[in-house]
Amino acid sequence: MTIMFNKPPSSPPAPPERAPHVRFTELCAGYPGRPVLRQLTAEIPALATTALVGPNGSGKSTLLGVLAGVIPPTSGALRHHGARPPAFVPQRGAVGDALPLTVRQTVEMGRWGERGPWRRLTRRDHATVDRALDRLGIGDLAARQLGELSGGQRQRALIAQGLAQESDLLLLDEPTTGLDPEARRRIGALLTALVADGVTVVQATHDLDAARAADRCLLLRDGRLAAQGHPDRVLTPSTLTDLWQPR
Repeated sequence: MTIMFNKPPSSPPAPPERAPHVRFTELCAGYPGRPVLRQLTAEIPALATTALVGPNGSGKSTLLGVLAGVIPPTSGALRHHGARPPAFVPQRGAVGDALPLTVRQTVEMGRWGERGPWRRLTRRDHATVDRALDRLGIGDLAARQLGELSGGQRQRALIAQGLAQESDLLLLDEPTTGLDPEARRRIGALLTALVADGVTVVQATHDLDAARAADRCLLLRDGRLAAQGHPDRVLTPSTLTDLWQPR
């Protein structure tokens, strides 16, 4: 069931709807013997930030995986309107600390989709990696081991890897979890700048400040869409209380 919440009279008017970058209808997905997403119908607006919000186990990461193309839908329709394959940035915890990778090598992996993991990078590839490092302000960390970085630095390295893919759709799984306020602010400002540069951003998040700064929210519970729309309309105290009530 999809619940839409009426905007209080005192709220400012919602911004105009943008054209969709992704549209899915009656989308179902999951894992062998364990369905997760159940008949989701929604749009991801282009040139905007969309926040996926919900309790643990609500289906946020699974939906990101479907949007990224790494988890196939079991039924329903999914249509991408972008020009390039999505770039997916996993949670920091999904990347092992013990991997003997430098920051630069980590970002270079973002070029594998174009070049393959065993082919030498071209001059253009190296220039793309340099731009991603500079954009995230981590050029001076390029030779450092990924496991030596702080949480915020490591997250920026992973986002730089996503930027190196030169996609117009960036998918992030909990990009600010466990970071200090300054690191969260810095990443939030970066995502806003990326949208201004023509990138559509989707992030799964427990950070309600980040969700409220988004252009659109999809609220998930038990693999179903509980609400969708502008954050001012759906991130209300009653909605959030109900979302985290045990059932």
